[in-house]
Amino acid sequence: MTTSNAETDPRALRVWVESRIVFVELTDGRRIGFPASRFRLLAAASDDQLAQVALRLDGAALRWEALDEDITVRGVVEGRFQLPLPAGKIAA
Repeated sequence: MTTSNAETDPRALRVWVESRIVFVELTDGRRIGFPASRFRLLAAASDDQLAQVALRLDGAALRWEALDEDITVRGVVEGRFQLPLPAGKIAA
């Protein structure tokens, strides 16, 4: 059973996009990134649309207003993506 708690949920301090990779800096100091291609709407977005990401819910969510897309920071940290990595991108 998974519980959600504001004190234990991962939170982001900032979010940015470079070369179609979405990066998140977490409150615990970690920086993680994921390819935009792991989410359907982000994969189809222009570079300009992709760059228009904002933090919401005190850093618990990423929001792309123009795309009407929300992604939880917890989901990213836990590796929950809509689409798999392409076969050539999986580390051996």
